[in-house]
Amino acid sequence: MQIIINGKQMEVTPRLRQHIERKVQRLSRFVDEETLVEVTVTEEQTRSARDRYLVQLALASSSHPVRSEMRAVNANMALDLVLDKVVVQLGRQKDRHTSTIRRRTPLVKVLSLTRSGNLSPLEEQEEEGMADLGKNVDGKHTGSDASSIDNERNEEIWSKVVEIRRVPTKPMGDQEVIAQMETLGLSFFPFYNEATDNVNVMYRLSKGGYGLLVPELQ
Repeated sequence: MQIIINGKQMEVTPRLRQHIERKVQRLSRFVDEETLVEVTVTEEQTRSARDRYLVQLALASSSHPVRSEMRAVNANMALDLVLDKVVVQLGRQKDRHTSTIRRRTPLVKVLSLTRSGNLSPLEEQEEEGMADLGKNVDGKHTGSDASSIDNERNEEIWSKVVEIRRVPTKPMGDQEVIAQMETLGLSFFPFYNEATDNVNVMYRLSKGGYGLLVPELQ
């Protein structure tokens, strides 16, 4: 996220500039690194001191540009008000985008299957597709002790793996990954997690929210 700060009819002091840069970071969970955020602070000789300072915020992105402004008795208060307003707007855009993705993306049921044919149970089974780990690949119950499939069926499944992609990644945090997923409209995202010091997969839950898949050696 690139931030540009302008002052009209007033000087933006280093202290105010630092305060604005810190406050604007609230928008980082909604936008990507290439988004340009322009903040303009104006001091006007108004009749009422309550409207003396005007803060205008313009957010230029590849999807939906956002512009908003608010007045207050001082620049800090006006900045808080306009940020609250923009966060609501971005939240609505995010909800609309998520709803569109859900409508056009079919439900994907997930099996955690090792190359040897063992089914690996997951501790958290919030995703509807993950609730089928106690079934075989034909959808029939195999019983609570089912943890593997026969070699023939295993080879049949793995014979369908016709493509392997190498995904360039870098150390990332949860919020940065979610922001990337929202921007690109992805249902899952493999990444190197700074917190776990390992490769994890963030995935979108069918009922809203996100899940984190953390591999664990046994």
